[in-house]
Amino acid sequence: MKKEKVESLEQARAKIDELDASLIDLIATRQFYVDQVIRFRRIKQDAATPRIEEVLARVRQQAEEKGVDPDMIESFYTEMIQHFLRRELKEIRP
Repeated sequence: MKKEKVESLEQARAKIDELDASLIDLIATRQFYVDQVIRFRRIKQDAATPRIEEVLARVRQQAEEKGVDPDMIESFYTEMIQHFLRRELKEIRP
């Protein structure tokens, strides 16, 4: 989405609402692909810590490059990854 100046609080809030909808769509798509990864794992322990560390390092770097607080991004991704792992253990592989 292109960044553009807005002329009112209502316009700013409308843009934020659009972004929120887009973020939810992206997270749903990410969840879809996480579910696909599960098919390729041989054992539950294949939810490898090295991969998690790799993802967290990458998103921290991307956040820094975009001028976003890397600690906030890491916290968000850590929570999202933990959610997907719990979901996998509970719902997908009971």
